[in-house]
Amino acid sequence: MSIDAVRVGQGFDIHRFTDDPERRLVLGGVVFEGARGLVGHSDADVIAHACADALLGAAGMGDIGEHFPDTDPQWKGVDSLVILDRVASMVRASGWTVGNIDCSVVCEEPKLAPHRDAMQRRLSDVTGAPVSVKGRRAEGLGALGRREGIACWASAVIYRVDSRSEI
Repeated sequence: MSIDAVRVGQGFDIHRFTDDPERRLVLGGVVFEGARGLVGHSDADVIAHACADALLGAAGMGDIGEHFPDTDPQWKGVDSLVILDRVASMVRASGWTVGNIDCSVVCEEPKLAPHRDAMQRRLSDVTGAPVSVKGRRAEGLGALGRREGIACWASAVIYRVDSRSEI
C-alpha cells in the first residue's frame, strides 16, 4: 500500500463576541462556562468551522458556506461538531483519508490551555484523525486584540492510499 496523493487545505473562521448573556461560548466542541459567547447562525464554534473549511478545501469540495449556508434554518443553533462530522464523512466518501488538522486560535480571552486536551480529543474523535489546537494572543492589536472576537486558522492534510502497491 502506498500513498497515491496528498493534499493540504487551509481554513479560516472568525466570529465577534455577543453581549447576549444566554449565548454560550463553544470552542472545539467544548463549552467555556462563564465566557462571552460568539455571534453566529450555528453555535459559532470557530475552531470546528475552520477545521471543516480546511478539509473541504483540501478535498476540492468548496467551502463551509456552500454546504452549510447561514440562510438555511436547519443549521440555526446546530452543534458545529455535527457540521465537522458531516464534512469529514463527505471527504472520506470522496476517497480521501484525513491525516491531521492543525489549528491556531487567536484570542485575548478566554484562556484555551485548561481546555486544550478536551478540545483536541473532541475534534479528533469527530474527524477520525489527530487535531492539534494552539492558542495565540493578538498582543492588543486590531479587533482581536481589543477582545472583539475570536479567529481560527486551520490546516488539514488528507491523502489517498493506493492499495495496489507497497510503500
